[in-house]
Amino acid sequence: MKNPRLKKLADVLLSHSLEIKEGEKVMVQGQVNTKPLIKELIKRLHERGAHAFYEIDDDELMSLWVSHASQEVFSKTNKWKIERNQDIDAFIQIIGEENDAELSSIPAKQFQMAMKEMKPANEFVVKERKWVLLNYPTRAAAQKAGMSYDDYADYLLDVCTIDYSKMNEAQTALSKLMDETNEVRVTGKGTDLTFSIEKIPSVMCAGNRNIPDGEVYTAPVKNSVNGTIRYNTPSPYQGVTFRDVTLTFKHGKVVKAVADKTEELNKILDADEGARFIGEFALGLNPMITEPMGDILFDEKIAGSIHLALGQCYDEAENGNDSAVHWDMVLIQRSEYGGGQVYFDGELIRDNGLFVKEELQGLNPGQLK
Repeated sequence: MKNPRLKKLADVLLSHSLEIKEGEKVMVQGQVNTKPLIKELIKRLHERGAHAFYEIDDDELMSLWVSHASQEVFSKTNKWKIERNQDIDAFIQIIGEENDAELSSIPAKQFQMAMKEMKPANEFVVKERKWVLLNYPTRAAAQKAGMSYDDYADYLLDVCTIDYSKMNEAQTALSKLMDETNEVRVTGKGTDLTFSIEKIPSVMCAGNRNIPDGEVYTAPVKNSVNGTIRYNTPSPYQGVTFRDVTLTFKHGKVVKAVADKTEELNKILDADEGARFIGEFALGLNPMITEPMGDILFDEKIAGSIHLALGQCYDEAENGNDSAVHWDMVLIQRSEYGGGQVYFDGELIRDNGLFVKEELQGLNPGQLK
């Protein structure tokens, strides 16, 4: 794909997301089908006087390798990756999805072992280095989104190059309010959930880690989650898509979990002790993302949505939950999806996907575009 907006996207990644400076070492990771953007990034990095490195991934080879590798191989790979990652200043991960079910044949125990053994190398990048993650337009992703390839490519490039500086400014009031809030209540069709976010920081996301972006997140106090939530969007994990996921919590823990694949859902939740607790709560805010596509990089930013992630929390909003799982599930609360409300300390904050407090209305669709 040749598109002049790839240069603009590369500039967003290098200038806004990573703030790359002369002399910095940058690793660009992607698949063969993401070469046009990789080439653009390498060119722009050289122009800036930065040092460009690249790595090509392959999901088919990854599936074969993870399915059969031993714990020793995963541990050694983790060691090598940490040693390499220590010598890199910033990472750009480009996903070129061709088959989102490619990893679904990996035995669950093998996948969980790989995630556990190689977690330190991934955590090192997340905690110690600058990084950004994004998708590249592919025909498979376009098909999943229900769009023609050309329309999907145009849409992705438009969404990824939104004015993130303006978005960052608009998120400030919401972040401040979340920092001052104790109890959150989320209601909707089949949903009535309460939890505390007291003394857990909020984090604004406006193009610094994910592209596209648009959310403010925190985490519930680990044992404070009570009630039921019914998700109304597909929830993909490990190449398998779950629908109609309903979770019931007691003192923070999932005590009942049902879906169209209930047995498989509970196997994931039994991966470790932390998988049945929540590690993240966020409000989706991107006005250009309105419909679920089965791609969490987009879906978690849907305007008028919230999401909670089962499993691992983020260091920036730490609640003590540790897990090899981090699984975002999205609930859209706009009226056409059944509606819903978000309350902070008993006060209605968002109704049917629209913020009602005056200082937050700049985050409503139509204001950020």
